[in-house]
Amino acid sequence: MGSRVGVVGAGYVGLTSAACLAHLGHHVVCLDNDEPKVEALRAGTVSIVEPGLPELVREGLAENRLVFTADPAELHECEVVLLCLPTPMGAGGTADLGVLEDALRTLATVLARDCVLVTKSTVPVGTAARIPTIAGLASTPVISNPEFLREGHAVDDFLNPDRVLVGAAEQDREAADRVAALYAGTGAPVLRTDSASAELAKYASNAFLAVKLSFVNTLAELCEQVDADITKVTEAMGMDDRIGPAFLAPGPGWGGSCLPKDTRALLRAAEASGVDFAMVRDALRTNDHQHALVMRKIRRAVTGAVDGSLSGTRIGLLGLTFKAGTGDLRESPAIAIARQLSRHDATVTAYDPCVPESGHLGLDGIQVVDDPYLVAKGAAAIVILTEWPEFRSLDWVKLATHVDRAVIVDTRNLLDEGLLNGTGFTLQSIGKAAGGGHT
Repeated sequence: MGSRVGVVGAGYVGLTSAACLAHLGHHVVCLDNDEPKVEALRAGTVSIVEPGLPELVREGLAENRLVFTADPAELHECEVVLLCLPTPMGAGGTADLGVLEDALRTLATVLARDCVLVTKSTVPVGTAARIPTIAGLASTPVISNPEFLREGHAVDDFLNPDRVLVGAAEQDREAADRVAALYAGTGAPVLRTDSASAELAKYASNAFLAVKLSFVNTLAELCEQVDADITKVTEAMGMDDRIGPAFLAPGPGWGGSCLPKDTRALLRAAEASGVDFAMVRDALRTNDHQHALVMRKIRRAVTGAVDGSLSGTRIGLLGLTFKAGTGDLRESPAIAIARQLSRHDATVTAYDPCVPESGHLGLDGIQVVDDPYLVAKGAAAIVILTEWPEFRSLDWVKLATHVDRAVIVDTRNLLDEGLLNGTGFTLQSIGKAAGGGHT
């Protein structure tokens, strides 16, 4: 028989956790203060772009194992309550815990005496230890159970995790057992630590991936200077099992809701502790530098000079989300580059399969269209900024008939000259000999 589980927050992590825990046989109450969202979820409508998630939500509703509510009192009978709340980057790069703290004050009035509280949100080291002193929760055990969900793969990552991390104080071992038992249906190994180590492991994992991505972007820049091919270099690297192929693809920079925020938070924590974490600081600098490199590449493709003026030119963008498989625009390098193009007085038209034409992106002067072929109209260059597989299947001959200049700047190395053969396009890739190839 499953546990009675509460999930606070129906955002990306919370909704995935609630739906998956219901699928594993638990009875889940998912709380959110956004009443229209709650009503939509009760009807089985999921706005988050995540493969398999809408189906799991509807399954949980149909089998009466998943309930959505805006009333905190409905968590009263829950044995375990997961905190899945936003902890955005605050002043100086530290995490802003305002939403989390407000929720804790509300929960203190409704949680059962024997309830276990779980921090699934990414929080600064030491948060689990401090929570019992907030809003009269001194007798409530607090367990750290960070999430390791990749957008676009979250359901599979939750149901088939490579590890479940449970951090707890020594006196809370029984509570930690209850949290670990939630994942028994996954068959994943459970790593037990103290809460501080679990909290730090989440930041460290994301920061390490950020360092790896910044490394490969710098390596791609070197490849262009020495006429090497980044795809061959990373293929050779990835075959070494000490390195592995993941996160070795160059691009316009890294983004999303986690890596930028968590990398900055780890750096601030190190600085506050007197630790000089230079490689993390350099990874952040390299990421900002990558945006500038892409802008130089676009200028060179359009004007023939890395500092050429883009004023009055029309640029077509393919992709706005921070990566394929998600509708997430947070900290997207594509958005950063679109804004830079607009600031340099280029006329920008963009298409993304997960961004609606009427989407409110806060991008003054940037037109978002619902047809990928519209980005080519009168364009001096087409720039691929997100690695959506469907972009490979576009009719590039048709696109070539609409552009002003048949130039592609592919910041994701999604295309190749063989694919474009006979289209007339000149392809500029990342990490390959400068100048591209004529196809």
